[in-house]
Amino acid sequence: MNKVIVITGTSSGLGLSLAIKLAKQGHCVYATMRDLSKKGELVNASYSQDAKLFIKSLNVSDTTSINTCINEIIKEQGRIDCLVNNAGMGFIKSTELASETEIKEVIDTNFIGVVRCIKAVLPHMRKAGSGHIINISSVGGLIGQPFNEIYCASKFALEGYTESMATYIPAFFNVKFSLVEPGGITSEFANNLLARYKMEPDNNANDYEPCLQQYLSGAQKRLSKADSGDIYQTSSEVADCVVDVINNPNPPLRVRSSDWANNFCAIKTQADPDGLKLVKQINELFLS
Repeated sequence: MNKVIVITGTSSGLGLSLAIKLAKQGHCVYATMRDLSKKGELVNASYSQDAKLFIKSLNVSDTTSINTCINEIIKEQGRIDCLVNNAGMGFIKSTELASETEIKEVIDTNFIGVVRCIKAVLPHMRKAGSGHIINISSVGGLIGQPFNEIYCASKFALEGYTESMATYIPAFFNVKFSLVEPGGITSEFANNLLARYKMEPDNNANDYEPCLQQYLSGAQKRLSKADSGDIYQTSSEVADCVVDVINNPNPPLRVRSSDWANNFCAIKTQADPDGLKLVKQINELFLS
């Protein structure tokens, strides 16, 4: 059966690719974004690939915006079968150099924004007795990385939150939870993030400079096509992984989107790669 699917952060990259793929499969896709003036790339892709979808405004940092969008979709379709929390932001900066405003923005976008969206959608899914919520995480939600501590903290929070929800919501309300954990995704977003960091004042004039330059040099090299190897995937490749999770009647709690990501996280995930053993253990301990 075709599903009513809501996706956040679809103006570019993974969100855009995912929206197009799902629409082409015949699902009823609501592609949302904070700024509708940036919908041009999605509109062009939908026309060129004959992918019919709906585009709506949704700002994950604004509860009113979220509730308005979700209520409109419920009024139009009567249900939401799947929510993909894809909207997010990268952030490369050491703790000492990051402002409190920047830290709050990262946490708000990558974690609290997800909670806001789930709070808006979950009551409708519970009432329907079914649903699937997919949170786009990262290998950075499992493994800390240099100069990414704020970003990783936001994704660690997302992992813990989703894991906790998965220990009781599916069993009692039949609403499933999944985390998709990509490695690097090749995109202008990633390149711009590195370029912006190198251009910001004072970032290179401090005690972190030797470590920073080594990190940036390696990151830029890995982003280049010649040296990307298996580390980076395209948005389309990661979107294929998300589509598989959506179409899986028994989806995993956790899934990495590449062999590289699996190997990178194996030190933490090898005992329970899909996370379902943990859910069973917690259910038996707390809810039996």
